Amino acid sequence: MVGMTEINVREFRDYAAGLAQQAASLILTKRAEITATDDIRSHSQTKTSAVDPVTEVDTAAEAFIVDSIHRDRPDDGIIGEEGADIPSKSGVSWVIDPIDGTVNFMYGLGEYAVSIGAMVDGQYVAGVVINVVKQTLYSAAVGHGATVTYRDGTSTILRCRQETDPQLSLIATGFGYTQTRRSGQAKILQEVLPQVRDIRRMGSAALDMCRVAEGTVDAYYEHGVKIWDVAAGIVIAREAGAQVRVPEVWEKNSARGTLVWAASAELAPAFERLLSSVGANGEID
Repeated sequence: MVGMTEINVREFRDYAAGLAQQAASLILTKRAEITATDDIRSHSQTKTSAVDPVTEVDTAAEAFIVDSIHRDRPDDGIIGEEGADIPSKSGVSWVIDPIDGTVNFMYGLGEYAVSIGAMVDGQYVAGVVINVVKQTLYSAAVGHGATVTYRDGTSTILRCRQETDPQLSLIATGFGYTQTRRSGQAKILQEVLPQVRDIRRMGSAALDMCRVAEGTVDAYYEHGVKIWDVAAGIVIAREAGAQVRVPEVWEKNSARGTLVWAASAELAPAFERLLSSVGANGEID
């Protein structure tokens, strides 16, 4: 099994960054090819419900990432949103969301991302999220901080905002794909909204975690996200100073609507109390 040495976590981060950038280029190319002659929605199928799509570009991007890892690191495990499920022989596993924000991708909204996280013996150790349209690359490795690199090559160290009052905090959230879960989320949102500065719903959990890290939102919460949605973002947010709460064990195909949240260390105690007071700590089916 692999130990979490300094060189390992940085190598994992840098390797994931290269893959994410290549996958982002592939996604843009394929989208352009399809939309030149057709509606991209005709190249999609549904998953958990009629409003939960997957496109052929999602599957192509995941295949590219999986094939690359299998070639370069054949003993590593892989967990992918679109079906990749390879047990690890090395203790290292890669958690992949080829397009987080597929609905945005289909509609031409520039808020979707490739997310690649690395785990060692079940511990989150490195993560990379790239906004495909903006080419903004967020990356982190445990013990080495979090960084954002822009299209022009300039980089900035990420730090959360230090707000302490939920009433002055901008909160990101998201919604599930089934009517029952959306109904439950709406009830919680109705209680949260009057007690915060405002709510933002951008459509990508991976990017929402990065927004907490960069301080463009103060906190994020959502029920029912999957490990591939936030595995990379967990490391990025934590390395930027956030407290992150996720399930201790993720069940890959579970429909359970468990709560995930992230907030700066300064805001986290009050934000946790707010979520508890509105009944958000439980699962939403």
